[in-house]
Amino acid sequence: MSFTLYGPDPSVYDTSNRKPQVIIIGAGLAGLTLAVLLHKAGIPFDVFEKAPETRNVGSAIFLTPNICPLFTQMGIMEEYMEKSKPCSTIRLFNENREQDFVLDFSINKVMTGFEGRILPRKVLYEIILGQVPEERIHRGKRMLWMTQGENGVHIKFSDGSEFEGDILVGADGAYSAVRQCLYDRLKKDNELPASDARDLPFSCVCVAGCTAPLDVEKFPFLKDEQSSVVNTRSFDKPYSWNIFAVKDNQMCWNATLYLDEESSKFHNNFRSTDWGEGGADGMCKEVRDFPIHGGDGTLTLGDLIDNTPKNQMAKVMLEEKVFETWYHCRTVLIGDACHKLHPAGGQGANMAFHDAVALANWINALPTTQVKDLEKAFKSYKNERYPAVQAAATHSKQFCKFYGKAYDRSAVVTRFIYKNMPFWLWKIVMVKIAATRPQVSFLPVVKDTGTVPPADLQSYRETLKIVKAREAKRAAAAEATEQVAPAAASTTAV
Repeated sequence: MSFTLYGPDPSVYDTSNRKPQVIIIGAGLAGLTLAVLLHKAGIPFDVFEKAPETRNVGSAIFLTPNICPLFTQMGIMEEYMEKSKPCSTIRLFNENREQDFVLDFSINKVMTGFEGRILPRKVLYEIILGQVPEERIHRGKRMLWMTQGENGVHIKFSDGSEFEGDILVGADGAYSAVRQCLYDRLKKDNELPASDARDLPFSCVCVAGCTAPLDVEKFPFLKDEQSSVVNTRSFDKPYSWNIFAVKDNQMCWNATLYLDEESSKFHNNFRSTDWGEGGADGMCKEVRDFPIHGGDGTLTLGDLIDNTPKNQMAKVMLEEKVFETWYHCRTVLIGDACHKLHPAGGQGANMAFHDAVALANWINALPTTQVKDLEKAFKSYKNERYPAVQAAATHSKQFCKFYGKAYDRSAVVTRFIYKNMPFWLWKIVMVKIAATRPQVSFLPVVKDTGTVPPADLQSYRETLKIVKAREAKRAAAAEATEQVAPAAASTTAV
């Protein structure tokens, strides 16, 4: 049976002081983080997710220290620290279980006042999900189409239900329905850049999982307080693989297959039919004998695969693309919907969080819900985030080569550069990474304790002025009311 959901009364769309009604399509990390921030700002929102129930699969997520001020503002920092492990190194091994070299990020703790940490993706997801009021999340809602204009945005879902609001946020991943609807409209009007119309390119296929609790005697590195990204590359196979020790004696793992032109065509045939839990079995058989570091020297990926529940494994394509069009009229895109980064660089989740912060700042600062004000805010959002995402995409491509095939010339050169980089140059690289520590302007600022000053972010600087101006206006109005009240009482007494 279908039913209809209604947004705000259309008759109030022309009021200038009303907070915007925000529709978020996609309950992934980007969409939920934006939802948490809007909730804390007192801005009405609803999240629509096509899946009927939450299903979190995948490997670990490494988060840089930059994200810690935001997590503190969101009120999840304590739980995040409790359920993650500190991680400040990437250890490179060859197929003989011999360590080639180590990349050390520990200087980040001094620069930012925080440290990088690692945890299973599903755990991070559940932490953020717990901050969103359950009644604001609507599941089993697959978006079919949308219309937008001066009077708002209208969404229709596959079950026949509909919703109206002021702003539509596409946070629904690499194959975003919101982006598809938006781009179809722009294409008809000859306004879509040719590059945005092309398919998502991909060069790798990955199988990943998270184990059940393991025997610490067989896997003694689980006892270590610190974790590392442990990467192994093959001598003669187009594979590399990673393992990550996380809390509760669990291991996350993944294996990446690097594709050439022919194998890319083969895997493209399964772009929509062979992914997820069902497609993982075949690839797991291919990689189960791959050696991993630790224990008695005989451990393989098979030891992890055999201890991984089937519903915690997935096979995925690793697409790479930064789109040119991020917004139009009342629609704006965040996270994988506008930039899909290769996970080798560990930047996907970090960029999604940064997107959510910048967009939340601008939405909170909107003077009206008119299209001209929305597009001005969305333009400012993209102007700040697009260069950062381009830099992250370059970083991710470098690390894809860094982890890549042993016999690939570009991979060899990339590893040589990182292995022999002088400390002064490494420090410059770390300073650039450490500087971007986003916060929202409408919550109490988190005191900075790092040696590297936070970068000047327009979304924070400009919206903070607006927030302070509003607060000053409210304070003046309250003071005026307090002064009028005694005078009125005196007049009444006379």
